[in-house]
Amino acid sequence: MALPGLARALISAGKLGQKSAEELSRKAQAKRTSFIAELTGSGAVSASDLAHTMSTSFGAPLLDLDAVDLQRLPKNVLDPKMCQALRVVVLSKRNNRLIVATADPSDQQAGEKIKFATQMGVDWIIAEYDKLTRMVEAGAATTTETMDNIIGDDFDFDDASLESDTEEESDKGVSEVEDAPVVKFLHKMLLDAFNMRASDLHFEPYEHTYRVRFRVDGELREIASPPVAIKEKLASRIKVISKMDISEKRVPQDGKMKLKVGPDRVIDFRVSTLPTLFGEKIVIRILDPSSAKLGIEALGYEPEERTRLMDAVSRPYGMVLVTGPTGSGKTVSLYTCLNLLNKPGVNICTAEDPSEINLPGVNQVNVNEKAGLTFAAALKSFLRQDPDVIMVGEIRDLETADIAIKAAQTGHMVLSTLHTNDAPATLTRMRNMGIAPFNIASSVILITAQRLARRLCPTCKAPADIPHETLIEAGFKEEEVDGTWTPFRPVGCAACNNGYKGRVGIYQVMPITDEIQRIILADGSAPEIARQAEIEGVRSLRQSGLYKVKLGVTSLEEVLGCTNV
Repeated sequence: MALPGLARALISAGKLGQKSAEELSRKAQAKRTSFIAELTGSGAVSASDLAHTMSTSFGAPLLDLDAVDLQRLPKNVLDPKMCQALRVVVLSKRNNRLIVATADPSDQQAGEKIKFATQMGVDWIIAEYDKLTRMVEAGAATTTETMDNIIGDDFDFDDASLESDTEEESDKGVSEVEDAPVVKFLHKMLLDAFNMRASDLHFEPYEHTYRVRFRVDGELREIASPPVAIKEKLASRIKVISKMDISEKRVPQDGKMKLKVGPDRVIDFRVSTLPTLFGEKIVIRILDPSSAKLGIEALGYEPEERTRLMDAVSRPYGMVLVTGPTGSGKTVSLYTCLNLLNKPGVNICTAEDPSEINLPGVNQVNVNEKAGLTFAAALKSFLRQDPDVIMVGEIRDLETADIAIKAAQTGHMVLSTLHTNDAPATLTRMRNMGIAPFNIASSVILITAQRLARRLCPTCKAPADIPHETLIEAGFKEEEVDGTWTPFRPVGCAACNNGYKGRVGIYQVMPITDEIQRIILADGSAPEIARQAEIEGVRSLRQSGLYKVKLGVTSLEEVLGCTNV
């Protein structure tokens, strides 16, 4: 019978007889175990004697693993399951070669598997089999224990199920990455994020660590530090469920997935991957369709601001623009308006990149620039679809802006977004894009700029002792600081996040009046438009935020942090 290389090496060294080697090999095959395990287990050759013989026979250095600190070994080089299967420990990495401890340097297949998995060469170090086995098991136990500690005993794996955004899912892809601890960990993170009302989850790999952060009320918080060894399996699991290319790790990818949390409750997620130095960073956005159905009152508009917005979107034609930075709630504001307009007698078409909220009764289109379906192309098609209301996710270029303006001028209500600092700056931004002043003045009927500020927890907020001079410097007028109201500060309790719970919108709602139209036609500047808007009673973002401070809704430092003077 064919003997393994280890047996032949021991026979050549005179440490094992031919018949004994054949008998041990038959027993190993019958038990479906390795020859080296049967050899050391039977006592035919001691682990120490075997290590010395292998060192001499193969000319490889001998190392006592008792002198090695498990915590200092590289953690992200080789999959722990492969280390267990091959009974090896990666000791260090030098340039493009790995220093690997083994008890059987004759196992060429093990060397090839490591080379293939890491794309690096392998230099063997001989170690005693019993000590090597203990170290491998200890490393695997540490990873499992860390995962179990994160997941917890009370997590019910059957409470939720992940589904691909499309009906079919690659069974082959799932089987390749199926790993119960990883699957449980991913489910727990998604459910925890949803229960904590997080907007995003960040899975971030680094050289020696891995962290998970949630964005709760606009603030990133570190939630867990799982073992770095799970990064590949976790990325693969997410990519399979999100219908991404599991083999492509060099370019960013986008996808979607669903989490079923009950018989009639499904949470949608938008997934984005980004190749970084030490693996793929994954950001998952939680898409909550119910946010579009909260109603205009829940967003934080003051009565006069709400009236201006409702008057504008209720008009038969014109353009309403929502501006603000990424993550300021522009999409929710637009969809809240669409929900109010969504009636059986109204044809609504939207073009987005991508569509985040599914609204029944609205014809939603995802732009696909690779396929030629740009915002401009979608808009042109909309105009042949007999629309009443058109929503464009973002005006990015002159062509899109021109078509949107023509739609607004020819009897359609157009809603869209721009990335500008405030409402007056939006008009000059459109001018800089190349849009003629008379087109802006004749089409735009209202601009609302917005920010999201954290809302003070009503349970634990406390009065803040803020000096009079600080309030004046922040933007309050002398007559406003009259002692009839009290600012509040965050405290923190079990029901909130460091004194804050939820977020509230801060808005600058600016109708385009006849006077502002005249300034636009005269090619006026943003400061000129801002001064006229102030005369007409339009609060700036800072003034709107300070009014929320006066009402006790948020804190002064929160408003100062998200608005300019």
